[in-house]
Amino acid sequence: MSVRHFLDVTDLDPDELALVLDLAQQPVAALGRPLAGQGMALIFEKLSNRTRQSMEMAVVQLGGHPVFTRNDEIRFDEREPVEDVTRILAGYHAMLGARVYRHEVVVRMAACSTVPVVNMLSDRSHPLQALADVLTMQQELGPLAGRTVAWIGDYNNVTRSLVEASAYAGMHIRLGCPSGYGASSEELERVVGLGAASVEQFLRPVEAAKGADAVHTDVWVSMGQEDEVRARRRAFEGFMVDEAVMAQAGPDALFFHCLPAHRGEEVSAEVIDGPRSRVFQQGHNRLHSARGLLAFLADGGRTAP
Repeated sequence: MSVRHFLDVTDLDPDELALVLDLAQQPVAALGRPLAGQGMALIFEKLSNRTRQSMEMAVVQLGGHPVFTRNDEIRFDEREPVEDVTRILAGYHAMLGARVYRHEVVVRMAACSTVPVVNMLSDRSHPLQALADVLTMQQELGPLAGRTVAWIGDYNNVTRSLVEASAYAGMHIRLGCPSGYGASSEELERVVGLGAASVEQFLRPVEAAKGADAVHTDVWVSMGQEDEVRARRRAFEGFMVDEAVMAQAGPDALFFHCLPAHRGEEVSAEVIDGPRSRVFQQGHNRLHSARGLLAFLADGGRTAP
């Protein structure tokens, strides 16, 4: 039997994504203890708050033992090759998770691992965040097919995973990205092919937000981009999600942010701390969606609620 990995949202099909989200909403007791007596190695090249806390607790709730591992203990391709680290840890643990700078690292891990590998973030994608994003939208909006999600800001790893999951759900996708920071035409075509009801890209946030049911954004400068601070702040000027942007969205539109957030930069305090914001529910759902995913993987990708 082949090992199931979760490096991108598209490692699931739409039905499997729906199943993972269903599992995420099951009581912990209903999932049993599929990781009882087993461990999961959680390797962090990048610092984390939500990812570490949610993944450790998800493993514990499924009966397993999480082992947090710092970058200086591993140092992929410096202290040891990625493949050597992976093969050793796969002999100790039921699953491996890695939060890395380069996506190729998790790809190499998956290529040689005998247990599931979970991408806890890479420069290409953040699929765990997308699970929580779609779960929260589903809880708040009901069935997502035909609904509209807007993204304001950089077409980055968080965006890519969000639009993949949103496309699987049959949503209309509207992107508002500064020139040079948007999705390529090939990427837009790929998203359409995943099942999106429609995909449009704009150069102004108010245009992207028009009629949206959900408005998402992220920081303008992510970890590893510190040398681009000045250039990015100039490029993203005018892309703050404020009341003016939210006024263009649907009358009951909600605001989402993966956190951490910079009030007064990519989002105004009035929006993120206002009644439309669902950022803390979204953050809490990192735990529930991670638990659903691990339950799915623990049973070889065949778990049913």
